Amino acid sequence: MKIKAIETFSNPHVAFVKLTAENGACGWGQVAPYHADLTAQVLHRQVAPWILGHSVDCDLEDVLDLVGEREHKFTGSHLRRAMGGVDTALWDLRGILAEKPVVELLGGKPTSLRAYASSMKRDITPEAEAERFKRLRDEYGFDAFKFRIGAEVGRNQDEWPGRTEAIIPTIRKALGDDVDLLADANSCFTPERAVEVGRMMEDNGLVHYEEPCPYWELEQTLEVTNTLDIDVAGGEQDCEFSVWKQIIEDRVVDIIQPDVLYLGGMCRSLKVAAMAADAGLPVTPHAANMSLVTLFTMHFLAAIPNAGKYLEFSIEGPDYYPWQEGLFVRSPYTMEGGRIRISDEPGWGVEIDPRWLEQSEYQSSEMDQ
Repeated sequence: MKIKAIETFSNPHVAFVKLTAENGACGWGQVAPYHADLTAQVLHRQVAPWILGHSVDCDLEDVLDLVGEREHKFTGSHLRRAMGGVDTALWDLRGILAEKPVVELLGGKPTSLRAYASSMKRDITPEAEAERFKRLRDEYGFDAFKFRIGAEVGRNQDEWPGRTEAIIPTIRKALGDDVDLLADANSCFTPERAVEVGRMMEDNGLVHYEEPCPYWELEQTLEVTNTLDIDVAGGEQDCEFSVWKQIIEDRVVDIIQPDVLYLGGMCRSLKVAAMAADAGLPVTPHAANMSLVTLFTMHFLAAIPNAGKYLEFSIEGPDYYPWQEGLFVRSPYTMEGGRIRISDEPGWGVEIDPRWLEQSEYQSSEMDQ
């Protein structure tokens, strides 16, 4: 049974992918958010021609490699993001046909995952962030939290002077010693400043230091990793195996953080996880919004042997991410006791809201007859 059609429904923030087989069965996936409408164009022009006509049961890893080979002059983020949309849609279709959740197709089983509450905000005072975390702890049972330090790709500048020095001890004091605290610098610091901040984090018992230096400067991050005792994490932006090979072989970070959709889907993410497992490195993926990427990451984590301690779970609502509203008929995310459960429904077990689809930009590619 062959892949007959690939359709996309997009806006600038989100693009869902519908993949249909010859028998009419279909599965749903998603490309990575942000400029998603551009990625949808890449999907139809540079990915769909090499996917259509393949069997639903094809060697998907090999077919995705073929896409990269045929589009070898255009490697990079948009191509991998587009590949991820097809990959995730095909896994959904396979799960529906087999009447199994994707996690079982990957060798795992439905389970519950510990989650950390992940703040995206920098325009918030340390005191307000601490109060927000306490409310979330009391309401949903979170026992791990991540907050932002520095400024995003900030060239050593803070969001405002003194914020980093203030927020680290403020959050620890407010939440006490019974929770895990993580912090994300989003490529802000030089190695020297990153080490200074890292020492503050160590003094306050933080356990995870994310992307301290510009992510593309692997040597800078390695210097920080080798200097500090706190676990340094990174890799969310990286989408090429050559870079991942260097990150893992050189142990640039202590915790790797692939993003399932930035990297190009489940197959490519599983390959990176296997490389990390061989090196004894844990995987705590990046999943920083409530589109389908968090759902994909749940199934991924439950299927790999070297899953890290947590699932990243964004705590931002419509005030920060208005585009997240109205995506699904019912939310696939239910948090209780600081944990989230993977459904045992076939495929991803999710239904895209038809009203959202009606308002999106539609494109289609079909197999030649």
